Amino acid sequence: MADFVLGLVADYGVTIVFVVTFLSCLALPVPSSLLMLASGGFAATGDLSVAAVAAAAFGGAVLGDNTGFWGARKLGMGARGWLTRTPRRARLLTRAALFLGERGGPAVFFSCWLVAPLGPYMNYVCGLTGYSWPRFALWGIAGEIVWVGLYVGLGYGFADNITAVSGLLGNASGFVTALALVIGLGWWLWRASRKPAA
Repeated sequence: MADFVLGLVADYGVTIVFVVTFLSCLALPVPSSLLMLASGGFAATGDLSVAAVAAAAFGGAVLGDNTGFWGARKLGMGARGWLTRTPRRARLLTRAALFLGERGGPAVFFSCWLVAPLGPYMNYVCGLTGYSWPRFALWGIAGEIVWVGLYVGLGYGFADNITAVSGLLGNASGFVTALALVIGLGWWLWRASRKPAA
């Protein structure tokens, strides 16, 4: 996979960085993080401009986040009747909106980089629940700055060891995402067990 990604960067430069980060923020399974690392490595050798790589990755990510948000917002308005048809879905939608109202900003921020595999779904949920777009956009921009800076910066700094850094970051991201899901499931089960029986 690493050789394929390096070939893409060599052939298409910053254009492929923009396209892949955009698509990754729509939950398509593309190697955006590996591509940013590789592009940072190419910038370290002088084949690409680090500013152009960072700008392309950041632009693609922010555009992808907002496309997911607005797509879900428009789809959600059309599907509102279906979403609230059953009490269970209506409660789930209400609980998601309440959670985002209380902790939405940090949730958006961390979903961009710390638990990046969940990021596209956070974009969709924010749009679907009617979360404030200015807040979503500001927290998302802050998160994408960290994500792009981290991966392009590591690629630039460790250009000779892209494959090793990629494996390390992939394992760390997977662990953090799994841990977040386990904690979330545990919290949900704990809350469910405390509710009085009807």
